[in-house]
Amino acid sequence: MSAAAARVGAAGDAAGALAAVLEHFAAVTGTLHFLDSDGLLRLAAARGPLPPPVLEQIRSIPVGKGMAGECARVDAPVSWCNLQQDGRGVVQPGARTTGMAGSIVVPVRDGSRLVGTLGIATASERVFTEAETAELMQAAAAMVRFRPATGPA
Repeated sequence: MSAAAARVGAAGDAAGALAAVLEHFAAVTGTLHFLDSDGLLRLAAARGPLPPPVLEQIRSIPVGKGMAGECARVDAPVSWCNLQQDGRGVVQPGARTTGMAGSIVVPVRDGSRLVGTLGIATASERVFTEAETAELMQAAAAMVRFRPATGPA
């Protein structure tokens, strides 16, 4: 078990687990979404300085929209060295208003089944290494226990 996953395991709730992940990776903001029965990603926890309009936009996210939606669509990590310089149109305009730069979103899986996404961002440019990505994936897997019972079976 990775150090990040162990910290998630020690947390009492999703917000505390997300805070532990942010601290471990020296990140500023983070979100945890779970797939709902309607196929939308629903916000389970958010930490950091996210403007109210951004929080409103990320309460429910269609698969394929924005970084979390794209991560869910491809069922694989999605990352940007700098959110402010997305030339492919994946990063939504609201994400730029956060002022964050380096970011990554990884799938939350229950076994091999996608059940959500975990995203973190830093205030400066950052490329997450393969080892960091793998550790974040382990932390995401440990977040499954915070999934609401109303999610897809």
